[in-house]
Amino acid sequence: MTERRLVLALDTATPSVVTGVVALTGDGPQTLAQRVVDDHRRHAEVLTTLISEVLAEAGIGGADLAAVVVGCGPGPFTGLRVGMATAAAYGDALGLPVYGVCSLDAIAAAVTESDEADAGDVLVVTDARRREVYWGRYTGGARVAGPDVCAPDAVPPGGAEVVAGTPGFTDRYALPVAAVTAPTAASLVAVAAGAIRVGAVPETLTPLYLRRPDAVELKDQRRKSLLG
Repeated sequence: MTERRLVLALDTATPSVVTGVVALTGDGPQTLAQRVVDDHRRHAEVLTTLISEVLAEAGIGGADLAAVVVGCGPGPFTGLRVGMATAAAYGDALGLPVYGVCSLDAIAAAVTESDEADAGDVLVVTDARRREVYWGRYTGGARVAGPDVCAPDAVPPGGAEVVAGTPGFTDRYALPVAAVTAPTAASLVAVAAGAIRVGAVPETLTPLYLRRPDAVELKDQRRKSLLG
């Protein structure tokens, strides 16, 4: 009998807050409950409530979980920190392993699972603010370039056949646009599935900022102005 593992998944690296409960079996991840809120200004306000809702809908408690998976970006400093801190806190409180995954990898996995890209090349771009995007390119689900951050027009699309990610940026490329705009609970778990199945010890959660936080840069600019 194939072992069934229940996993809590969450991501706050994009403008969407994503959380869900996923059953990981030999047939792959199966979503039991999921919530998505598209409001980058309310990550901290809604995340804990959404987690309570998906656990209740799945009919389980924290003690039933086998692991937590969280998107580690790339993403803006404040939003990304909310999701990772919450995941770490749940893992610590419940004694669960917490697996960090690249959020762009999870978006690419969601595209592949949706049959919008027939195992071809997928370009993923998400809003990095400051008129820039975070990006990665994938072949057959494997990342072959990125993650990186740059102006949208500077992204090398390579042989991408479809683009997915943040609306308003995906339409800048001469490519079909996938309906996937953020990771799903199932795609987050899919990226970490191999490690979860073998009970691998998770690596330390490390955020993929790809650049310094705005607050640090402003502080440095002020220091330079004072020094003349």
